Amino acid sequence: MVTIGCGRDQSEQAVALAEQYPQVYAAVGVHPVDAGRGGWRDSDVEWIRHLAQHEKVVAIGEAGLDYFHDRETPDDQPRAFRAQGELAAELGLPLVIHTRDAADDTMVILRDLGLENVVLHCFSIPQYLDEALERGWVLSIAGPVTFPKNTELREAVTRIPADRLMVETDAPYLAPVPMRGKRNQPAFVAHTLECIAGLRGDDVADLDRATTATAARVFGW
Repeated sequence: MVTIGCGRDQSEQAVALAEQYPQVYAAVGVHPVDAGRGGWRDSDVEWIRHLAQHEKVVAIGEAGLDYFHDRETPDDQPRAFRAQGELAAELGLPLVIHTRDAADDTMVILRDLGLENVVLHCFSIPQYLDEALERGWVLSIAGPVTFPKNTELREAVTRIPADRLMVETDAPYLAPVPMRGKRNQPAFVAHTLECIAGLRGDDVADLDRATTATAARVFGW
């Protein structure tokens, strides 16, 4: 599994967890909400670059845009996003994207960056599914796909090739049905996988192997 850093302290904690547990890897970076609340300085690229040298760090992020939580500092989020994207390209690491209520602007920046090694974390922009697939990006699906009213996302997962599909929890948030409303945890990913398999008509064990293989390829473990 990959545990995500959302700023310097959490990124350092993520690396420490990865050192402690052989099955845990880390992504390091500054989350757009943190960036937009004064948590980004251009010099932050240096500590991210330093942490990213660790053998258990497999990605940069989460980076991206989040207008749901923060519209007050519109310049900081894009600066942080672009800087982390450029660093991911420099280091040859995947860039993990967070986007909320900012799909169009997120896509503009991703197009400008021209990255192929992108993970759309907690994929929630099915209107851009075709473009994401054309650009070679990987789509990581979380608990909301299990919500019956989330029809566009549920339809989208039936069209994602297995080698471009990953499954995640986004713990402690977005617990899947039948655990909705509880604090999410990594074990609950099984419920999301089962839901996706049902929507696609796939065997659960086969989809488990396929999504695991996708993660191994993307993150290089």
